[in-house]
Amino acid sequence: MQDFSFGNFRSFKEIQTLSLTKAKLTSKKDKALEPTNTFAHLKESFLKSKVLYGANASGKSNLIKALSVFLKITTQSAKDEKVLEHINSFRLSGDTMEQPSFFQMIFGVGENKYRYGFQASDKAIHSEWLYERKGKKETCYFIREQQGLSYLNESFFKEGDIYMGLAQQKDGNKDFLFPTSLFLKMLASFPFAKTSKSIMEGFEQIKVLSGLGDPTMTAYAREALRVPQKKSFILEILKRADTSVEKLGFLELNNDTSENAEAPKKRSVLLSAKKLHGGVDEDKIPLSLFAFDEYESEGTQRLFEYAAYLYDAFYEGKILIIDQFDAQLHPLLAKKLVALFNSTANKQSQFILATNNPLLLSDKLLRRDQISFVEKDKEDCSHLYTLAEIAGVKGDNHQSDYLLGKYGATPIVGDFNELFEN
Repeated sequence: MQDFSFGNFRSFKEIQTLSLTKAKLTSKKDKALEPTNTFAHLKESFLKSKVLYGANASGKSNLIKALSVFLKITTQSAKDEKVLEHINSFRLSGDTMEQPSFFQMIFGVGENKYRYGFQASDKAIHSEWLYERKGKKETCYFIREQQGLSYLNESFFKEGDIYMGLAQQKDGNKDFLFPTSLFLKMLASFPFAKTSKSIMEGFEQIKVLSGLGDPTMTAYAREALRVPQKKSFILEILKRADTSVEKLGFLELNNDTSENAEAPKKRSVLLSAKKLHGGVDEDKIPLSLFAFDEYESEGTQRLFEYAAYLYDAFYEGKILIIDQFDAQLHPLLAKKLVALFNSTANKQSQFILATNNPLLLSDKLLRRDQISFVEKDKEDCSHLYTLAEIAGVKGDNHQSDYLLGKYGATPIVGDFNELFEN
């Protein structure tokens, strides 16, 4: 992914751009991290990770939600008419309340690069566009306005032209698209639409996770344990994180279906095994078994879930976006994971993380263009900017300077003691 732009969405009024393009930084410390923290693709250079900082309620999670909503609509609009209900415009201005939200991504699929976006409200798609990019030159594939196409490149986007022929459209009848479905997603369902399908498959490689966890993440990680290579990787992550987990495995139990005939006959209980200490023959290395989801800490469970997605990122090239990344991780463990993202082990996967952990603000860990801030103005509009855009930043005191408010994006906290003085 190169850039993601969005606007008129939740706390963001104006269009903002989250860029993973490598900036032209000349400082020795930024350039020293270039071999590990960036990668080259299609004659351009990109960042392997982006870390988001900001006060509570500044808009960090809304930025992640914008990415999540963009992906949900692109991948589900043809099947789920209610998917647009996830859109919430900026509600603190009369100028934007009734206007559509804006979403656009610049990204690569194989050797091709595209710029794709749309404007939508919670009721309908208002516009949609797709361009192919080659260097600084762009070729427009199509432009959609409301329920019809205002432009279609019949030469370069032949699958769109084929669909138009199948739909038997006439010059005077251009309103043929469903108001809640994207044209690109609809095209991707046809076998001849190879470009549309490849773009949709690219979007499906982007995963948005929550640092607080959810049942989907747990189920995905449990299923990953059934693949030997993934199980080995997950177990090694847990061991190296000092969780004391030696083994992982499933215990298959029979369910009592006497009261509920529709209940599954069997259920799997995930067990973790740990070494016993004291009063035992240590040469035999005896292990004790525990129900993983009941005994292990929230932090261990979150790391277990992350590990399954990390495997996909490092070995399958998927993109990870994690809100509240280190909410249940020790700061040192979180720092080690970010270091792993920005290492030679990571060839060209990308990670976007929202955090409040100041330990990550190190010029030995991140370049200045990898650190972004989200801050609200006096009108409660969120704005996005990078550390590289702030003039006069130098030295290695990013942690203390941020906490002192020199970069903005910190809360102005009142005196809580005044609540009890009288």
